[in-house]
Amino acid sequence: MPKTFSDKEKESIRNTLKAVAADNLKKFGVKKTTVDELVKHANIPKGTFYLFYNSKEELFFDVINDLHNTIHKELLNDATGISSDYSADKLTDLLFEIYKSIEKTGLIELIINGDMDIIMRKLPDQIVREHFNKDDFSLENLLSNLPVRQNTNIQAYSAAFRAVFLSVKYRREIGEELFDDAIKLLIRGLVVQLND
Repeated sequence: MPKTFSDKEKESIRNTLKAVAADNLKKFGVKKTTVDELVKHANIPKGTFYLFYNSKEELFFDVINDLHNTIHKELLNDATGISSDYSADKLTDLLFEIYKSIEKTGLIELIINGDMDIIMRKLPDQIVREHFNKDDFSLENLLSNLPVRQNTNIQAYSAAFRAVFLSVKYRREIGEELFDDAIKLLIRGLVVQLND
């Protein structure tokens, strides 16, 4: 008979698993991290892991999603600050700064080394769709605070910003020395189109 946990215990176990997963993801990546390693470091039985997650990829995605949510919150807060003094240049600079701050989190490395692809491939389609819908909603919230064109196709812009972000995987092919300038140009192009 499976053990039942209080809400406080569940939260504690989930937080411990996320902390262990984040550490392992940075140190070893997806392929070299096993559920056995995760439960060993979290000090829980393997069966308990599966009460919370169906796979290590779902746990890793949860860790990445927490980071994603923090970044979105910062973006919304910063965007509120520029809404009264809005310009395409200011929004471009803000989005570029968010991109640069993401580089410092290690998330970019997950994309470059292919770990993000592995995680996304192993996730159920419903989780991926929910994530994209959440991105769309976040972009819609951001744009609602700014004087941009009405009737904007949020899903298309959300996908376009995702494409810009994911282009980091081709940093070397694009050219290391010009990559940041290229990203800023792409972001600015999207921002300008939001105003047309």
